[in-house]
Amino acid sequence: MHHATRHATRHATQLAARLAAGPAATTAGNAAGTQARPAAGPALVVVAHGSRDPRHSATVAALCARLRALRPGLRVEAAHLEFNTPSVPRLLERLHAEGVRDVVALPLLLSRAFHAKSDIPAVLHEATSRLPRLRVRQAEVLGPHPLLVGALERRLREAGLTADRHRSTGVVLASAGSSDPEAIAVIAQTAREWRRAGGWCAVRPAFASASLPRTEDAVRGLRADGVEHVAVAPYVIAPGYLPDRIRNGALQERADVLAPVLGSAPELASLMALRYDEAAARGPLALSA
Repeated sequence: MHHATRHATRHATQLAARLAAGPAATTAGNAAGTQARPAAGPALVVVAHGSRDPRHSATVAALCARLRALRPGLRVEAAHLEFNTPSVPRLLERLHAEGVRDVVALPLLLSRAFHAKSDIPAVLHEATSRLPRLRVRQAEVLGPHPLLVGALERRLREAGLTADRHRSTGVVLASAGSSDPEAIAVIAQTAREWRRAGGWCAVRPAFASASLPRTEDAVRGLRADGVEHVAVAPYVIAPGYLPDRIRNGALQERADVLAPVLGSAPELASLMALRYDEAAARGPLALSA
């Protein structure tokens, strides 16, 4: 199991490197099937939560742009559950009016919590009940997946953490938080697997809301356990209120390294393409429940 996890992590890192190098390098050797190529098939609607913070919508736009570059010919649109426009129903109505009849709806979420299990299926079901000629397949959420670990490690490297310090570094895997037990369990499992695969001294989960511990508590706990270096890796896609809470907790306890959010990392675009492919290969109408 440990060998398989390490192999998957190495593959994710190699894949991300090819994505960052550009379409030619990606096309040359991408065994995951996410290489740049003309695309035909359903339109892709990226379903983001939405935020009053303009950094959120800017991040969604940047991710969609990276995905379009990765998949020339694939129609990629973004919609939001709240705060931003277009809303999911309005975008689906526009696509339908333009003659689009097949859509993959991809939740821009890292875990299967309330939004993925309830909100998004309900919105999609309501829209398709009014647009009977529109077929919609809901893709799986992004996590867990080794490509997300690759993105986390990319951000830590960008923040100055070098590979030779892995064994002396404890990482706080800081997520937004959820009241959903499944989502919390997945974060904890991700932390355990990342510690083994990444060779870290420790990886501890933390949450900006709904669950404990908070980021500052996890940093203090690692210090109390004698960990030499402490790094905070935000397991969130876009900046906003909860990511700012993660950042403030890390600064409060003087973490040695604070990584930026995942943002438009190439690993995320690759993973979005993978989730699209999985959903597009399924039957005509599949809305997650």
